[in-house]
Amino acid sequence: MALSLTSLRFFALAAALVVIYFAVPRKIRWWVLLAASLGFYALTGLFNSIYILITAASTFGAALGMGVISEKGSRYLEEHKGELDREGKKKYKAGIKNRKKILMICCLILNFGLLCFFKYSNFLIEQINSLISAFHGEGQLDMLNLIVPLGISFYTFQSMGYLIQVYWDKTKPQKNFAKLLLFVSFFPQITQGPISEYDQLAPQLYEPHDFTYKNFSWGLQRFIWGLTKKLAIADGLSFYVKNIFAHYNTYSGITALLGAFFYSVVIYADFSGYMDMMCGLCEILGIRLTENFERPYFSKSVAEYWRRWHISLGAWFKTYIYYTVAVSKWNQKLGSKLREKVGRTVGKTLPGSIALVIVWFTTGLWHGASWAYIVWGLVNGLFIIAGIWLDPVYAKWKKAWHINENTFIWRAFQVIRTFILITFIKVLPEVGTLSDGFGLWARIFTEHTIPRTFQELFPFVEKKNHLIVALALTLILFIISLLQRKKPFREYFNKIPMVFRIIILAVLFVVALEIGWKETGLSGGFLYAQF
Repeated sequence: MALSLTSLRFFALAAALVVIYFAVPRKIRWWVLLAASLGFYALTGLFNSIYILITAASTFGAALGMGVISEKGSRYLEEHKGELDREGKKKYKAGIKNRKKILMICCLILNFGLLCFFKYSNFLIEQINSLISAFHGEGQLDMLNLIVPLGISFYTFQSMGYLIQVYWDKTKPQKNFAKLLLFVSFFPQITQGPISEYDQLAPQLYEPHDFTYKNFSWGLQRFIWGLTKKLAIADGLSFYVKNIFAHYNTYSGITALLGAFFYSVVIYADFSGYMDMMCGLCEILGIRLTENFERPYFSKSVAEYWRRWHISLGAWFKTYIYYTVAVSKWNQKLGSKLREKVGRTVGKTLPGSIALVIVWFTTGLWHGASWAYIVWGLVNGLFIIAGIWLDPVYAKWKKAWHINENTFIWRAFQVIRTFILITFIKVLPEVGTLSDGFGLWARIFTEHTIPRTFQELFPFVEKKNHLIVALALTLILFIISLLQRKKPFREYFNKIPMVFRIIILAVLFVVALEIGWKETGLSGGFLYAQF
């Protein structure tokens, strides 16, 4: 039976984990984390456990094999340094690199093959069936009855990142399979990330941590605030959003627009709420997860937004796809030819733009096996690429109009503009089909009826109190985000007398549970878990 991360059962198990972790001897504390992670994953089904073990075992074997090849190669070069000339050493090193590359590629094919099989097989079958129909062919391929293993997108990317770092000789291979399995399966990040680098996370998992009051207090605060964002804000608004998206053709443009804006609130509160909960739990244990958000809705451009939203995923694509494509031989040759024949600007900018197109196509596909997500990814990429190409024109325009970029009004305009733009892009794949996404856009811009009653503005809202609380907490979330421009909000919060802090946290906890219980029975899933 799947374990909901917002259930009382999970809270009890998390509390038990904390107690056991600090109660056992220091040298076996990482074993407690491994047992908890495997236990959590086992609760999602044996089927899921098989594939994460395949990923861990193949990654462990390939990385260890590359390490052995490197060690033997280094010893050979040291023992025969007087016998080999420069060309001989170069040739031998190339041979070492090729053997390592073969191991890496085999492991990449296996693991990305599993990921693609489970996530994209039916999408591919749909496209083949569409082609058959288009050419009036007879017969259709049957869809596969597949269940995507929980967290496969996240643990595959994290494991393959480690593998590539070992290939690049930037990380030493882990020689203890159980320790690598812990890195791959660490349960707080298995379903929604963050996608951590091995050298950042793994040492923290293996190192024994001691209980401290500050870690406990600050971690619990963050956990409760994350739970509040998820249950009181995201779940409190999601019923409204889902129904507007399902019936957008029957409502006013204003109501449809509110649905779109509320969706931006829902997805942020849901995703960042999860991150706050898991980062808070890990902080209690003395572990610091990679931060995945940095006030994304205060971004002044689409490019900046994606540097602040799902930071670990963006970093993964930048490190392993963007740079790989941008510095590839064929792309560099293209840039050189363009500089000679077209000009320096085009030759310099186009190779990076090609890399960005590939990154954003892949980003869209990573989020979902549909044309809606692919278009969503490419639209994001289009705005980022356009910003790069048009930056000189934009700079001249601002200079001609004497625009001071440091004024509050200009910065506020940029933030509001970007939020609106991001919201319209976000809803494209979420309404249903791609045509439904464009249909929602059309409804917003072409239907101008003014709602005259609360029920017309907020249809399907039977629990007005939940809506009011969710909107009030959204306002508080906005204020907290403003304050965090200078320093973490917890530094402000912990200056409040302890008794008032306890009261505030208790009220938030009770409100979150009350709304969560009535909206989803405390069993609602997280939106990003589907990716």
